[in-house]
Amino acid sequence: MLDLTFAEMARGLAAGEFKSVELVRGLLARIERLDPEINSFVTVTRDQALERAEAADAQRARGEAGVLAGMPLALKDIFCTEGVLTTAGSKMLGNFVAPYSATVVEKLAATGTVSLGKTNMDEFAMGSSNENSHFGPVKNPWDHSLVPGGSSGGSAAAVAAGLVPAAMGTDTGGSIRQPAAFCGITGLKPTYGRVSRYGIIAYASSLDQAGPMARSAEDCALLLNAIAGHDPRDSTSVSRVVPDYTRDLDAPLDGLKIGLPTEYFGDGLDPGVEAAVRDAVKVYESLGARVVEVSLPHTDLAIPTYYVIAPAEASSNLSRYDGVRFGHRCANPLDLEDLYKRSRAEGFGEEVKRRILIGTHTLSEGFFDAYYRKAQQVRRLIRQDFLDAFDKVDVLMGPAAPTPAFALGAQSDPVSMYLQDIYTIAINLAGIPGISVPAGFVGNRPVGLQILAPHFAEAHLLNVAHAFQKVTDWHQRRPVQD
Repeated sequence: MLDLTFAEMARGLAAGEFKSVELVRGLLARIERLDPEINSFVTVTRDQALERAEAADAQRARGEAGVLAGMPLALKDIFCTEGVLTTAGSKMLGNFVAPYSATVVEKLAATGTVSLGKTNMDEFAMGSSNENSHFGPVKNPWDHSLVPGGSSGGSAAAVAAGLVPAAMGTDTGGSIRQPAAFCGITGLKPTYGRVSRYGIIAYASSLDQAGPMARSAEDCALLLNAIAGHDPRDSTSVSRVVPDYTRDLDAPLDGLKIGLPTEYFGDGLDPGVEAAVRDAVKVYESLGARVVEVSLPHTDLAIPTYYVIAPAEASSNLSRYDGVRFGHRCANPLDLEDLYKRSRAEGFGEEVKRRILIGTHTLSEGFFDAYYRKAQQVRRLIRQDFLDAFDKVDVLMGPAAPTPAFALGAQSDPVSMYLQDIYTIAINLAGIPGISVPAGFVGNRPVGLQILAPHFAEAHLLNVAHAFQKVTDWHQRRPVQD
């Protein structure tokens, strides 16, 4: 029962094979037993979860329950959740209890889902390994000496370990897809604007996007149905009809044209990762797809462009944490300037400080035109690369990360860590949707196949991913837990 996929659990609840309370009690017991070692949760909302599960069971008994009523999941600790500690993985918000809920949280609650708690993450979503959290690093369930990826590493690890069947994450430069790849699960980053950002603690506002993390594309389709749609409280939310993302999951792939970007198969790609990805592409060819090579010529500019734009936006967004209104406040400040300086110095971790400094410098007089404005111009070129590619092919495929999960503490150089996102960052700059699906292993370390589609083509993207998962079992593999 506890090891079913999210979609299988939903069907089991609907058929009366078990109750939500049984699921929730079993998963809470598993969290209590396994998570002290994995460290995937910051907060477990036990009492609240049981109360919501009982309410969902009562609703189902009256014949009033929807598809997701009573379904357990977890929320990355970047989603404001009314009455629940919401930290963004930072000491700065270590005492912040959100007075309201994010739109994503509201929408999930409206469907009757049951949140078991808030998952660990890189501080303010800044990181690729989940080692930057104030609450300690998360460990990869496949091997506790490895990182789970970041910044949604807590969500990815919780799903991989079977602590929850699904979790919500956010993706600014790969923070859903890369940890999904490292932990052997499925992670979807929707088109920018498809899911409301209201109530998500901001890192880089033009890049952040929420999305589901679960075992399968079918799971992600169910969750995207619940969270997608226009939100008048978010000015970047797109007013566009939301399709049923489960409707065309089983559509045939005959005639599908797949593009393999040459830039994704060059220096720096682990040979084992490349072999797994190319084997996955062969599976698609056996299903009737045709493969062609394409070029994304500005790929090598994605990381420098991102690390101008994202820190600049972070510098602006994080200026609100000043020790005055909420969050960490230093003890006995001498004056206002001392309050600002010590509160921020004590509340922020090293990586956050680094990015604030980079961003502040970028936005300063004399550098704005040379760096920020130029980066936005390059961003348009990167976006155009994808538009040109999608004129020739239906989807793009490649690795989600250049290597499988690496050891805790192995990437001490910030630049080396930034390079872990070489295949994911451009997708956020362009605003297109992407998904990582399990596609094999290098030793005991999972490999993720990244699939990309045009803007608002999530239904097709999920169909393509689901077709692969119908004929392979990589997404069904589970790490052995003590």
